[in-house]
Amino acid sequence: MNHSASRREPPYARIAADIRSRIESGELRPGDRVPSTREITRRWGVAMATATKALTALRNEGLIRALPGVGSVVQGPPVPPRPRGPEQTETPRRPRPRGTETGLNHAAIVRAAVSVADAEGIQGLSMRRVATELGVSTMALYRYVSAKDDLVLLMADAVFTEHSLPDPPEDWRDGLELAARQHWEMFRRHPWMARVVSLPRPLLTPGTIAHTDWMVRLLTSRGHDPSTALYAVVSVTGYVMGMACQLGLDIEEENETGVSARDWWDSQEEHLSRFEESGRYAALFAAPDPPDIDIAFEFGLLRLLDGLRGFLEAETAGDPPRTTRSGPPR
Repeated sequence: MNHSASRREPPYARIAADIRSRIESGELRPGDRVPSTREITRRWGVAMATATKALTALRNEGLIRALPGVGSVVQGPPVPPRPRGPEQTETPRRPRPRGTETGLNHAAIVRAAVSVADAEGIQGLSMRRVATELGVSTMALYRYVSAKDDLVLLMADAVFTEHSLPDPPEDWRDGLELAARQHWEMFRRHPWMARVVSLPRPLLTPGTIAHTDWMVRLLTSRGHDPSTALYAVVSVTGYVMGMACQLGLDIEEENETGVSARDWWDSQEEHLSRFEESGRYAALFAAPDPPDIDIAFEFGLLRLLDGLRGFLEAETAGDPPRTTRSGPPR
């Protein structure tokens, strides 16, 4: 081995190579758990980002996958223990046949990609990984999808279409609340979506545009200015997306470590006690429990909608809104 060349490799590549070697040698077998990001940071003395990059590289190669509540495991079904003793015989392994490409289409590719992203996060998604999931060659996918970015667009469109909104209710506030809750449920089922959607550069697909149009129409159909309606909708969706980012981080951390948020807080009790006993943070520690993400979402959403109702009712009553040189009424 060329040791000077090895030293020139970035740290994440050396870590990935070490774990890859353990998989290829049979030390780590299908279904076995591989070191988590935290274990990698402790063992190799690297930053969390480097550890994440090493595991992502292995996922992209199709060697490992994320298993909710367990962490990253070697790809493939668990292998039963090898028999030991003189009676053990070696049975030659037959190469696993590649899946047939008959029936491969956009819908099948998108379903597989969503399944991969749900289990492994958007960072674990690659054309090769989706091909492995389908049992076809990577090149077969390119006959239907030209690039990963195009695949992500198709995935987002499919997810938004799956969560299509019903006929709007009479009250616009009820409608915005309904849409926000539906989006929250969408992000809970597909946490990777929080890393894909964007307000400054939205995903332009029929499914995503239909959701925004539905929400804007709630307000314009009741006489509100289109610009005001759009900014009201952006405020609500921006709130949901921001909270969804926190939700997604928590889900990813639990999938990676197997530790729930509640268990994490319990593990920090001794550390928190030192802050509480100092007496410097009495207001914070007067709260009986740490914040719950779903309760926080509900609290913030209702207060935001209350504020919008007050503003829009004043606008309807003819109370002249304050304005800026550029932007909607405020």
